[in-house]
Amino acid sequence: MSFWNFLTEEQQQWKDTCHRVMDKEITREYIRECDMNREYYYEGFDKLHEQGMMTMLIPEELGGMGADAMSYAIFNEAMGKYGVDFVATLGVSQFTAQNLVKYGTPEQQEKFLRPFIDGTGRFAVSISEPHAGSDAAAATTRAVKEGDHYSVTGLKQWCSGSSAKNCIICMLVRTDPDAPKREGLSILIIPNDTPNMELRKLKTLARRGTGTNQIFLDGAKIPVENRLGKEGQGWKIITGHLELERVAVAAGYVGCAQQAVDDALAYAHQREAFGQPIFKFQTLRHMLADMQTEVDAARLLTYRAAAMMNAGQNALREVSMAKLHASETLQKVSRQGIQIMGGHGMLPEADMERYFREGMQATIGGGTSEIQRTLIAQTMRL
Repeated sequence: MSFWNFLTEEQQQWKDTCHRVMDKEITREYIRECDMNREYYYEGFDKLHEQGMMTMLIPEELGGMGADAMSYAIFNEAMGKYGVDFVATLGVSQFTAQNLVKYGTPEQQEKFLRPFIDGTGRFAVSISEPHAGSDAAAATTRAVKEGDHYSVTGLKQWCSGSSAKNCIICMLVRTDPDAPKREGLSILIIPNDTPNMELRKLKTLARRGTGTNQIFLDGAKIPVENRLGKEGQGWKIITGHLELERVAVAAGYVGCAQQAVDDALAYAHQREAFGQPIFKFQTLRHMLADMQTEVDAARLLTYRAAAMMNAGQNALREVSMAKLHASETLQKVSRQGIQIMGGHGMLPEADMERYFREGMQATIGGGTSEIQRTLIAQTMRL
């Protein structure tokens, strides 16, 4: 694939390593099994920790790899090839941990970040609420300071990975109801086994292995020392990692979309109809050509955004374009893949139906396509 010629020798080696780990250590079959059984990817998580990959974004002085955005994008493309849900399991811990790296006190880092670095802890981020999805700053979950703790009451929604074992949730809450909505928010660090907090796993179309939850809080007591950053700093903290998150998920979408094309192409060579392999029909040849073109475009958008982030440039427009195009590409090529594979594409063991389900989720989770278009328009002074 000509795109990879733009990588440095070191980046090419990293790409090869990531794909080898996915194909030999994690495997397509494992991803399929966890999806079918709605099981969290504990074994895959642990294998990547053993490889040092889970802490790749953690600075070297704290025990990580200190990797950059380009290396992270390459990693996520490989990890997403057999299912974007796996990327969600990994990413929600990886990019949420960066909030502790950047804003955590030494005590918070030792208590909450160290277990993640050691491979025993996980993270989740809780932003959305039933009436505060895309408008996340409208969150109403209330945290009232009472002496040395906050009393938290409310309902959070779509909190992916939060029911996993040993998971710490960085939750966006409202600490000042009288302040402008973005200025009255704070982040609390909340273990998922906190009393007076109930997690309810939702049976969603996609995100089956990672799992996504509703969280009910009824006077949950959270120590003041568990506040991340200052009161009123929550919006800045929670949005600070969104560019990194969206590059990561865009790369995962690209990886899965490429696999959808590869699987459809392989099937087109194997399946015969009317006395010849179906790839010989011009309709399918053109469809597959268009599919590959869309995937390459999504890949180039994603890696352009990652390169700009590495250079310290403002990449809001480019990240939004990458997330928008990659998510819609996965949705499109997985649908076309099912069309090429026919009834076989509907079977779990064919994998294409999983790619399709995750493609439907891709244009919603991590910022909807409509939100990405709004962000892009704003950078165009529209």
